[in-house]
Amino acid sequence: MTAAEDAVEDALDRILAQWRRERPDLDCSPMGIIGRITQLQREVHLAQRATFARHGLDAPSFDVLAALRRAGPPYQLTPTALMRTALVTSGAITQRLDRLEERGLITRRRSADDGRAVVVSLTSAGRAALDAALPDHLETERTLLDGLDDDDRAQLAGLLRRFLLTLGRVPQDP
Repeated sequence: MTAAEDAVEDALDRILAQWRRERPDLDCSPMGIIGRITQLQREVHLAQRATFARHGLDAPSFDVLAALRRAGPPYQLTPTALMRTALVTSGAITQRLDRLEERGLITRRRSADDGRAVVVSLTSAGRAALDAALPDHLETERTLLDGLDDDDRAQLAGLLRRFLLTLGRVPQDP
């Protein structure tokens, strides 16, 4: 960050200054981090929503299609694996799958290996939808990060990874 960028205040700087004035007995510095993360989350959400809408998708649908695509051929996972990937409840994943199945982007069928288990598969239409949206999604993310150089991006990614790990956000096996 340059000295000029360092001198520019953002909304959180002003909020923190107000709290220092009104409650000098409290350390409000966590608000500076969490507040900025919250603001960034909103900016990311709005940008992604616009990108996905151009492709007839929303973020939850994109997440499911992307998880199936990343699984590799034959592009299928169990609902439980999708639930763990998306970090949502079984009810939420069922709603997502219902909507995607209605649109012909996924199919659900009984597993050939275990007739009690259900397997969710990406259809050719689902793969085409995801493959069309993915480059646009990546461009949206690149644009959001334009103000950071490669070193800043690497540092931010490392700090956010460490933050998530301290909160116990580690991948679960399917």
